[in-house]
Amino acid sequence: MPEYLAPGVYVEEVSFRSKSIEGVATSTTGFAGVARTGPVQYTGGPSTTKPRLITSFTEFERVYGSLQPLALASGDRTNYMAHAVRAFFNNGGRRLYVSRVFAPAPNMLPGDSCARLPVVTTLGSAAWVARWPGEDGNVLVDTKTVRSKNLAFKYPQDPTDILQKHLWGVQVRTAKPGAVVELTVPPGAAPIGNTPLASATLFVVEEDSNRRQVFIDSTGNPAVLPDVPGVAVSLVELRVVVYQGTERADNYEYLGAHPAQRRYIGKVLERDDPEDENSLVWLDWAPGPNRFAAASLMMGLQAADKRLSGGDDGDLPSPDDLRGKEADPDNVNLRATGLEALGEIEDIAIVAMPDAGDMAGDKELSQACADHLIAHAEKERYRIAVIDAPAGSSISEIREFRGKFDTKYAALYHPWIEILDPLFPIVPGVPPRKLLLPPSGFVCGIYARSDIERGVHKAPANEVVRGLTKFELNINRARQDVLNPEGVNCLRFFEGRGSRVWGARTMSSDPEWKYVNVRRLFIYIEHSIDKATQWAVFEPNNDRLWANIRRMVEDFMFVLWRDGALIGQKPEEAYFVRCDRTTMTQNDLDNGRMICLVGLAPSRPAEYVIFRVGQWTADSKV
Repeated sequence: MPEYLAPGVYVEEVSFRSKSIEGVATSTTGFAGVARTGPVQYTGGPSTTKPRLITSFTEFERVYGSLQPLALASGDRTNYMAHAVRAFFNNGGRRLYVSRVFAPAPNMLPGDSCARLPVVTTLGSAAWVARWPGEDGNVLVDTKTVRSKNLAFKYPQDPTDILQKHLWGVQVRTAKPGAVVELTVPPGAAPIGNTPLASATLFVVEEDSNRRQVFIDSTGNPAVLPDVPGVAVSLVELRVVVYQGTERADNYEYLGAHPAQRRYIGKVLERDDPEDENSLVWLDWAPGPNRFAAASLMMGLQAADKRLSGGDDGDLPSPDDLRGKEADPDNVNLRATGLEALGEIEDIAIVAMPDAGDMAGDKELSQACADHLIAHAEKERYRIAVIDAPAGSSISEIREFRGKFDTKYAALYHPWIEILDPLFPIVPGVPPRKLLLPPSGFVCGIYARSDIERGVHKAPANEVVRGLTKFELNINRARQDVLNPEGVNCLRFFEGRGSRVWGARTMSSDPEWKYVNVRRLFIYIEHSIDKATQWAVFEPNNDRLWANIRRMVEDFMFVLWRDGALIGQKPEEAYFVRCDRTTMTQNDLDNGRMICLVGLAPSRPAEYVIFRVGQWTADSKV
């Protein structure tokens, strides 16, 4: 009980009710695969490489690039990841984490695949560098100068001014330390627009202890601005526009070239934490000791070429690259990659690897990728994997592929899906170009759509597949009679009902975990209870705690039963919750264990709807 040490009135807040369990999200998805650009870990690269949360395909294009094919060292490749993300959102997905995987070309390092543009200055060299490897890093960087109006002024004479500021000469309004100013002496005309800068007319502003402005000229020494009638001094700033293709232009205004400036270009466009976390480039520049360096950098940036070069899409990752590596506990700069990076995000409930179905036509590599994806789902416990069959699999090949796995944490979908290529507009008289895509992106979106509209207890089947022209193969009833019992979920076309997911089985041989929705319902319940009962750790292990836990779990299970997730006409038939002396021995109590038993009767899908019809006579009694 609390301490009461001095006389007085003590008002205390207490709770007389049981706590609640808030259900976790079940539709958040994670993809690992190859993209044109975007966060990925490499030596000397940015530290912000965690998988990004994506909420629309437009956002994906800004962070991870477009649908354009990948120019890999082994040949051009369909951008399966981008197309899968597009299909995910078209089919009802809402939240997606993307973990980009990058494999450098042979005899290259990942950092070598980042585009660069050297910038030569009179006081050293700088460079524009693409933040991420990839051909999309070959952007166009247009740096222009922006000149202000005349800001020159002189302090008036003031008898009470102990600093005698009227003797300071020409000063510049709004110019902070580190600012670059440009001098114009009559009869010369003030330059306008993006007129090339000249070192003879540029000065870097500093301040002495009295806040008097000091002007550093091109020799690196203080200079006095001429005090003549008509002298003009303008503030010089930079505007940087970064163009990626014809669809994206990032604009950065009011940039300074000195670290003391509030909008220092090296800070706004830095490597690790830029102002825009999705910026495409960063400025590699070390100012050095020369006090005129800021002006020198401005002249170099204005005169530099525009196009970065050297960006490279690398090569096709191996299954081990897609699996990735865990974060190094002894080095904070070595973060998790690939699937392991998705493992650090607790919210994810569905995982897929869109590139796994086409590993340069090698089905053994596809099998290895599926192994890694299944192992990831089993390790994380609270997520399910959506597996793609290898591209072009016949009915015999898909059966052989399916027979190599036995897991309750994954589901296999077949066949691949054909779409109209969105990169090629339809032209009258010209056959439209088509693409074959793995089904995982479509299916993950359908999982999310079903969860949002009905709930995780509803099997994600008999749902319409959106955004396709047809399936790679026509699965009829005879073929599904072979595939369905083996745990292959078929995608089928029905005349008048469209294209639908026509299966909801896991890849498990255990009848208890035959159905996807049963596995996902238990994942949902277990994860929700796990998160909501963390408060109970180190609480006194007595009847009061046990009763609180029972009430909390029973309330949660009652809501599930009421929503149709459990079978039974009464709650007592649908679930039970026990947490008392019958579930714990004295040894459990002595060793700090509190054990709660929860039993539930999940609602399984009506996979076979059977009507028995027979004849009867009018005078018979039933």
